[in-house]
Amino acid sequence: MVNDNKTLSSLSRRRFIQGSAAGLVIGVHLPMFVGKSAFASPASNDLAANAFVRVNSDNTVTVLIKHIEFGQGAYTGLATLVAEDMEAAWSQMRAEHAPTNVDLYKNLAFGVQGTGGSTGLANSYLQMRRAGANAKQLLVNAAAQEWGVPATEISVNEGVVSHSSSAKKATFGELVKTASTLELPSEEPVLKSADSFRLIGTDVPKIDSMEKSTGQAQYTLDIYQPNMLTAVVAHAPAFGATVKSFDATGAKKVAGVVDVKQIPSGIAVYGKNTHAAIKGRQALQIDWDFSKAETRSSEQLTKAFQAAVKQPGTEVVNRGDAKSIVANSSNRLEVEILFPYLAHAPMETLDAVMVFEGDKLTAWFGSQIPTMDQGSIAGNLGLKPENVTIHTMLAGGSFGRRTQPDAGFAVEAAQVAKAAGNGIPVKTLWTREDDIKGGRYRPMALHKMSAAMDQQGNITAWQHAIATQSILKGTMFESMMQNGIDPSSVEGVNDLQYEVPNLYVDLHDMEAGVPVLWWRSVGHTHTAYAVETFIDMLLEKAEQDPVQGRLALLGDRPREKGVLEHVAKMEAKAGPVPEGRARGVAVVKSFGSYVAQIAEVSVGDNQLPVVHHVWCAVDCGLAVNTNVVRAQIEGGLGYGLDAMLHGEITLGDNGQVEQSNFHDYTALRINQMPNVEIDIIKSAESPSGVGEPGTPPIAPAVSNAWRRLTGQYVQVLPFTKGIKRQNA
Repeated sequence: MVNDNKTLSSLSRRRFIQGSAAGLVIGVHLPMFVGKSAFASPASNDLAANAFVRVNSDNTVTVLIKHIEFGQGAYTGLATLVAEDMEAAWSQMRAEHAPTNVDLYKNLAFGVQGTGGSTGLANSYLQMRRAGANAKQLLVNAAAQEWGVPATEISVNEGVVSHSSSAKKATFGELVKTASTLELPSEEPVLKSADSFRLIGTDVPKIDSMEKSTGQAQYTLDIYQPNMLTAVVAHAPAFGATVKSFDATGAKKVAGVVDVKQIPSGIAVYGKNTHAAIKGRQALQIDWDFSKAETRSSEQLTKAFQAAVKQPGTEVVNRGDAKSIVANSSNRLEVEILFPYLAHAPMETLDAVMVFEGDKLTAWFGSQIPTMDQGSIAGNLGLKPENVTIHTMLAGGSFGRRTQPDAGFAVEAAQVAKAAGNGIPVKTLWTREDDIKGGRYRPMALHKMSAAMDQQGNITAWQHAIATQSILKGTMFESMMQNGIDPSSVEGVNDLQYEVPNLYVDLHDMEAGVPVLWWRSVGHTHTAYAVETFIDMLLEKAEQDPVQGRLALLGDRPREKGVLEHVAKMEAKAGPVPEGRARGVAVVKSFGSYVAQIAEVSVGDNQLPVVHHVWCAVDCGLAVNTNVVRAQIEGGLGYGLDAMLHGEITLGDNGQVEQSNFHDYTALRINQMPNVEIDIIKSAESPSGVGEPGTPPIAPAVSNAWRRLTGQYVQVLPFTKGIKRQNA
């Protein structure tokens, strides 16, 4: 299915409400736009509402989803919010991606249309509920007009509008025609109280499960157009290298190869099918210019990072006299931890279908930030943004991969389409090898930590240095940096959750030619491991219980304490630790949610950890769909476990990436996934993120169990490398 992406800003309020003969589109008035009409006239160009709900004459309700659905449950979660306050039956709900229109569909957390930072449901919670309530009121007003009764006497339940005294009833679909003639309700909609929820907080089935299970769901790969070409791009073998010259003679001899073109990011090979394009690319002869390339190996970069943390960095936190106390302490603990580059490796690699037609471009792909992709394509191709139409497709995962600040892939696919010629549809594909070698990795990071303790085992001072690359620096998001500090580099340390009287944190912003990007849970992926393993060692040194010791240090942090106490009770119910195993704990707040995990670990035949069971307590505020929350926490946990065990991107000679596919950038196998027991803390707080918070605690929880079991503290990740070094 491909959404019609008509420019909604060109429609008047009445015409937009009327939509088409088949249905009714509902706009919702938001508090931030008080004082403006819901849909202004085209002349004023003053849009002050978002349009989310379409009631169809067949009695289905389609919710226009402003966040991309790539497996995290955006379709289900946002449709649930609408259905709840609309009093619709879940069986009549449908969902599809909203068109690209930042005025109507902006992320209220970012100000642009986009998905990320586990903000999807959190920033839409009240907005979507108001959309549902507004839709319900419009349908009630339509029934009141048809039946000649007061609207206050009409009720709605499970998609049926009723008037009890006259026994009149109607479905939503039957009221569409009349509702389409009415003005939108001007009053602020009344939302349901939490104690009357029917759908929010339950396990309603995912709205897209049937389509995905039966192959009906449409991804970019499913798009085929007449005379469409498939293109792959030959990229430089080292980051920053450029094309000096190339010979396409061999490539053009490959059966099915149509053309070869140079574009800014490399050499594009066009074929009648994927096989021809890939074979043609293999036959290219390219002379690369490495004069501006990053040619250092991982080993050389590591030495640079290690040297950096020995020098003063940019001050992030300076509380008390931490440096002096640590330096003069006779009871001190010091560790250094190295984290590698990590690829995202979503199951669907990057792909897009685009058609360039003179002054316009139409695109179909899994766009995670349509505003950024639209603007970047327009800027690079010299088009007006409104002439770049993006149809957002379902995507097979992202984990941050599709949120490139420079919209690199979207721009590349647009350049490929333009080079192909006017009106020629082109499907640009990245193979798995392109993806693994293509950069945009989780940054490499080095943590150096020192702490001083008094004779009673109390932590008196904590000094923490971080060396890593900035994700924001040099991008369109550089303004988000604070005093030259990328907050994602230090999150989890700059706001250390444990009460330490003296704390000093500094950051070393490392320069490297390796392109980096947000990776699931971003800075927390390394800061959580550093903090939670270090605190565990300090508690062990002080002969304190790892749970009780943390609780004492958490101070006035009730939600962190809540999940920690809860997970300890979960673990206690399992009984004593079996012989030959140990348990480790970690608690992390990230993206507004609080997660505590306890992992039970043994030593496997390969001398790596075998994780048998994980207990997990989650406080994510109000859980809109508990099944989605569990799935996201469990998936995030597995993703983090995969990375800690064997995830690593390394640079070899001349800075070339050594991994290429799942044979050497391995993914967690199903037999490596532990039994996971998840409890969701009931909460009246607003919903917060769940897509990422399951990832940070698992690595430190496993590491803490491993250290208590074997005495080994793994300071070089992944474990496959760190344990091998320790055993050498």
